Amino acid sequence: MSGFNERIVDEFRSNAGTVETAGFGRSLVLLHHLGAKSGVERVTPVLGIPSERGWLIAASKGGSPENPAWFHNLHAHPDVVIETPDEGEVAVTAVELQGAERDAAWARFLARGPAFAQYEQRTARTIPVVELRRR
Repeated sequence: MSGFNERIVDEFRSNAGTVETAGFGRSLVLLHHLGAKSGVERVTPVLGIPSERGWLIAASKGGSPENPAWFHNLHAHPDVVIETPDEGEVAVTAVELQGAERDAAWARFLARGPAFAQYEQRTARTIPVVELRRR
């Protein structure tokens, strides 16, 4: 885990899900995922937008040309746990959204702030959106 992510995780856990760093507030979830090849558990803070069935997360990786490692890990091991500011640990299944469902979910990220539009402009790939559905 990078030093920045480690600080974010520590702040999340120390402050009952509130992260003042970078103005995240209570918008993050901690995604526990298993390495696709290694099987090693990792914890990654990601912006989580509540949805009817759980939470939406975007594999934006700051507009990088490739998807983040956690995205590949979720394809290999979709049943995971997240930590949320309000509910603690929640068991979820990761489902990559497609077509109009993905586009509607992505629009929610675009409405969240200008950074997501910038990420979209930086990359030639379509940024995947994953729904973390409660199990």
